[in-house]
Amino acid sequence: MADDRHAPKLDDEFNDDDLFASAIEIKVEAKADISLEDDRSNGLSPIEEQSHNLSAADEIDLNSDSEYKDGVPDTKAKIELRSEPEDIFEDIPEPKEVHRETMAGRSTLETLVTSPRTQSCNAYHAGTMIEEEKVITAESDGKFITISVKDPQKIGDGISSFLTYNVVTHTNIGLFKKTEMTVSRRFSDFLGLHDKLAEKYLHKGRLVPAPPEKNVVGTTKVKMAGGQTEHEGKLPEFVERRRAALERYLIRIAIHPIFQVDPDFREFLECEDELPRASNTSALSGAGVLRLFNRMGETVTKIAFKMGESDPWFEERHQQLETLESQFRRLQASLEGLYSHRRELAFATAALGKGLALLSNGEDHAGLSRALAKMAELHDKLEGVHNDQSNADFYILHELIKDYLSLLGVVKDVFHERVKAFQTWQHAQQMLAKKREAVDRWEATGRSDKVAPAKDEVLEWEAKVNRSQEEFDVISKAIKKELELFDLQRVKDFKAAFISYLEAQMKAQDKIIEHWETYMPEAKAIA
Repeated sequence: MADDRHAPKLDDEFNDDDLFASAIEIKVEAKADISLEDDRSNGLSPIEEQSHNLSAADEIDLNSDSEYKDGVPDTKAKIELRSEPEDIFEDIPEPKEVHRETMAGRSTLETLVTSPRTQSCNAYHAGTMIEEEKVITAESDGKFITISVKDPQKIGDGISSFLTYNVVTHTNIGLFKKTEMTVSRRFSDFLGLHDKLAEKYLHKGRLVPAPPEKNVVGTTKVKMAGGQTEHEGKLPEFVERRRAALERYLIRIAIHPIFQVDPDFREFLECEDELPRASNTSALSGAGVLRLFNRMGETVTKIAFKMGESDPWFEERHQQLETLESQFRRLQASLEGLYSHRRELAFATAALGKGLALLSNGEDHAGLSRALAKMAELHDKLEGVHNDQSNADFYILHELIKDYLSLLGVVKDVFHERVKAFQTWQHAQQMLAKKREAVDRWEATGRSDKVAPAKDEVLEWEAKVNRSQEEFDVISKAIKKELELFDLQRVKDFKAAFISYLEAQMKAQDKIIEHWETYMPEAKAIA
């Protein structure tokens, strides 16, 4: 019986093992090899390939109750994209590794981290750019969807102005009306999409990616600045960072097999008309204030109510994620420091180049003057290389860590939803016990007129107990499967990011050596 279940208790201690071990244990064997080519003449960056490999792996059914064998889920289920799905929670596969064939028939590696855009928007200094069209692809049985966010435009002037972004989508999924779509969206539209998805899926244990955080200071500066969003082919730093963050946000939604076919997400991508204004996303709106009070209430509830945990899996995962979050925050702080130091190094290198140029102008010796002038040019080039390195620190690693800190916050939210489901179940058990006591009391006192209604209430609360118990079990299973996918994606993301980062740093070092070797004959020519 549902009412005979006891409140969970905490037993096990956390074993601080390798944080990536669980993901590696459940990793599904890929059907296609991933090859990393040193020669990237096809125009794809290492950042573009990771999600393309999603189609090479077997699927994981998110809602299947099948047992796991040897730590590996049953991978017989295949993706089925229906034109009109009756229940999108049935037969949900794992986000598949996606591959895009290059012109030479080869695959490259891609991460979900968005780097600076090409020269028309925002580029690395001194001609060193990571060529990129940020595209994510999620494929299953030949079905794919690619999304990119580009071309921020400022609409209006003054404090009432706002930015719009072009969201470009390519897909052959039958649920979409077109195969190619380009729509214009405001930042509030992205927030509205998140609110809709969170309302539908968060209480079911699904990890709904969080959108970029609001930045009142950065937004106000852009609104009050005159002119266009682009200046000399570059985007303001705040605008480029937000564009990249919005792109990564849509990417994470697109690779999730449930959110990918959600009606609200499809409307966001294909509706050419302006979406209804999501006014409740404003921090100063009534809904925003109410949301703030609700969060405060939930925070108090989290502190006051401590759920006993009978499932050691949840207790272990909770402590593991707490440790992971702490490590991520330390790494984020280190990357911020590294980014700042490289920026300072670039600035100091540029200042040294200017000093050498002035010195060469005042030098009477022709050979020495020429050597100083060439060294000034050399330091101008080195400034660009150092800026490239700082951009790699930020866009490849720092933003990835920031995204995962946000995702860990979502994991905490779904854990809290499970706690609320447990509270509902516990309350129903308490009420059922009270109703049964009332039946016994009326029978003992001979009040037959009260017994029948009391028994009806007992039946009603028994149904509520069974229903709340079932909801608790369902959300627990959903969270477990979501975290399995979270671990798999985390390993893939970090592997691709590390490879991309190493390649960027090696390329920068090669350029530094090349610049110094080019200058060496000038120094030897001084007579």
